[in-house]
Amino acid sequence: MSYWSRIANVFRGRRIMREIDEEMESHILEAMEQGRDPAEARKAFGSMLRWREDSLDIRVAAWLDSLRADVRFGCRQLWKNRTASSAAILSLALAMGACVSAFRLIDAMLLRPLPVADAARLFILTYPYQDVSGKTETGDSFDYPQFRALRAAVRNEAELIAISHPNRHGLTFSSDEETEKFWEQSVSGWMFDSFGLKPALGRLLTAGDDVKPGAHPVAVLSFDYWARRFGRDPKVVGRRFRMDTDVYEIVGVCEEGFTGTDPGIVTDVFVPTMMNAKAIDRSDWQWFRTWARLRAGVAPEPVRQKLRAAVSVYRQERAKTWGSGIPRQWVEEYLKAVVSLEPASAGVSHMQRDYRRSLVVLAVVVALVLLIACTNVANLMTAQAAARARELALRVAIGAGRWRLVQLVMVESVLIAVLASVFGGVFAWWSAPFVVSRINAPDNPAQLILSADWRVLGFAAGLALAVTLLFGAMPALRASAVKPMTTLRGGEDPHSGRRLTNALIAAQAAFCFLVCFVTGQFVATFDRLAHQPTGFVAERLLTLETVTHNNEPSIYWDEVRQHLQAVNGVESVAICGWALMTGNGWSDNIWLNGQPDNKESYFLAVSPGWLETMRIPLIDGRDFREQDAYPGTAIVNEAFARRYSDGQNPVGRTFEKMENDKRARFQVVGYVRDVRYRNMREPILPTVYVPLDARAKGADWATFIVRTRSADPLALASVLRREVPRARPELRVANIRTQTELVEQHTVRERLLAMLSLFFAAVALVLAGVGLYGVLTYSVLRRRREIGIRMALGAPSVAVARRIAAEVFSMLALGAVIGLIAGLASQHYLENLLYQVKGTDPMMLGLPALTIFVGALLAALRPVIHAVRIDPAVTLREE
Repeated sequence: MSYWSRIANVFRGRRIMREIDEEMESHILEAMEQGRDPAEARKAFGSMLRWREDSLDIRVAAWLDSLRADVRFGCRQLWKNRTASSAAILSLALAMGACVSAFRLIDAMLLRPLPVADAARLFILTYPYQDVSGKTETGDSFDYPQFRALRAAVRNEAELIAISHPNRHGLTFSSDEETEKFWEQSVSGWMFDSFGLKPALGRLLTAGDDVKPGAHPVAVLSFDYWARRFGRDPKVVGRRFRMDTDVYEIVGVCEEGFTGTDPGIVTDVFVPTMMNAKAIDRSDWQWFRTWARLRAGVAPEPVRQKLRAAVSVYRQERAKTWGSGIPRQWVEEYLKAVVSLEPASAGVSHMQRDYRRSLVVLAVVVALVLLIACTNVANLMTAQAAARARELALRVAIGAGRWRLVQLVMVESVLIAVLASVFGGVFAWWSAPFVVSRINAPDNPAQLILSADWRVLGFAAGLALAVTLLFGAMPALRASAVKPMTTLRGGEDPHSGRRLTNALIAAQAAFCFLVCFVTGQFVATFDRLAHQPTGFVAERLLTLETVTHNNEPSIYWDEVRQHLQAVNGVESVAICGWALMTGNGWSDNIWLNGQPDNKESYFLAVSPGWLETMRIPLIDGRDFREQDAYPGTAIVNEAFARRYSDGQNPVGRTFEKMENDKRARFQVVGYVRDVRYRNMREPILPTVYVPLDARAKGADWATFIVRTRSADPLALASVLRREVPRARPELRVANIRTQTELVEQHTVRERLLAMLSLFFAAVALVLAGVGLYGVLTYSVLRRRREIGIRMALGAPSVAVARRIAAEVFSMLALGAVIGLIAGLASQHYLENLLYQVKGTDPMMLGLPALTIFVGALLAALRPVIHAVRIDPAVTLREE
């Protein structure tokens, strides 16, 4: 009989047994036909059971048949203990689903290669720099004159590509009243060809589209935007749309899968870099990343050396054009900065850098929850195996091998893991997109490609195998070590296996304490950031980012401001360069007594009435007037007074700053409270407000700040968008956001971490409580005889309760100490995610310990009550 037939016969059990029985009966009938007595014939034939088993072993694959029998028995055991089994399956499903969900996020954000040809040969150019607070950061933005020089230096070794940071714009295919938001990237015309991308429709951008500034207003749509916005309409090619002040023609659609180079953002439209005509020849405008695609066979190091030499030459030449007003320290820092090549096969984005550490921490937290769940299930299954000691001993006594017992218990573990994987997969499918939707504001959520491909399925399969081994190995080994003689006589040691159980309880407590410890810090960080005062009133404020094709005189902007002031529902209107908390910044050096300060200060151009519109308190002096000029007058904040006038009132004082290589003098006419400028984490720096409307050459962009009378400022958004070009046709609104949205965007990461860590901390506590409850319950059942004897001898209930709980709570204390040590060791890695929170704070240390103690007390309450209510007489009669 072939091996495959034996495998198939495993699943035809009844038919095979019937054939075997018929064959054996035929042999007996044959003997009877030869004249032998039926009883004698059957006695001579031998044991029917032994022949049946021998025949079955010949016809079926024995190992598979035993496995099938164990699966059936395992299913019956799960159904028999369905309460405990359900708890184990659901806890593992939640933990495994969270792990798969975290992997999907990490893979989509940090690991998945871009869908381009030879992504491993992609690099990004970076350099170190110091921000305004003196902290060293990694920069990746370049200006176009420098890009030209770098591209020429490595033309034979690598292709350099300019790709801008994704920008959120307003786009209209008809009238300005039908404006929609979309993501745009300016790219070198040769990017698509270098990446090996093909058009799904029409054509892609070419090098010829990226030669002359402003000459080719063409655009390529991403496949995702084409399908979502136009339903894959082939007639989209040739359509025109307006973006800011330019009209573009759609020339093609990129192939499916490529959504830009910034993970977390799905780019909708690609345009040539040369359409940023005003920035092409400016060396002080850094607005794009420089990508390097190494040619085949070229190593990164020679390219890096050539780029560093080219950057050094360019910076030295540029530094010669600077005036004497730049501090020498700044010049030296600028000249010694070196360019590095960082691998960028998975893309590069601000979201990557902001959430890299957060995702790693999230992965560690869910891994700890998974370990808690595995420990929990292992404890329950170990206790169940102990409760089944008589059954297992009987199996050994009648001939079952140790490996057979291991297989029996491991099959149950596999069944639990398979069912948990199914439910966990459903949870992961829902939870990963949910987490992504919480990363940004509701009208601008992050967008990640969360495909369930072989990478995710492979991780899930490996996780299921690891989980099975984690929680199934120890119970299986414990079951295989059963001693038949001792167990069947009823003399099994009630304390056997206690070390293993106690070790699992301690591990569970350590993991749980660490999760709660980290959670407390994240929650405290979010609370302190969310309640950090901004210095202005964000409610009812609307920001209108407005652009114009040419530099328009300040009188035009003021006409629009006065026009918007008259709109019904508007309380006040002001103008500034950009709204606070957008992340934009203008920093410069201040000169006092003929010497420059080595530290920068922030500047912001504002119109008269801006302070009142923002509700920023004026401490002394006055607001700007219409006749105030730039340079000339200034309003400063409290941080300015602390740094430059020893905290004294600075009104009337003068200072200087460089303006067109000359020192310009300013007189302080106003003194205001500190406000947040760029974000919530940055310390408040000296800030100088200067007049906006006196720039001699006019302006091509600014932001209108509108305070509405309505509690919902967005209700006026469409009206205000129409009114701006109605007042001055040269001006168009590019983007509208509420000031509240701008403030809240700086706590999105902290809100997400606090929300997820709270959820997983609650899960960890529930799992630990369920596990402790199960262990104590089985412990009481196994020690009924011991407890009965003790109570019969006069032991008080308090002593019994103390004996039941003391050992468990000592293990909890040991685990909490281990978790505390691990938590304190993690502080160095977590410090960049925390804000004004220290792990050594009494609250951070005491709260997790108290939470675990209360949870353990609740879990132990019912088993202890059950123990003290045991009737010694009934128990001893049963024994």
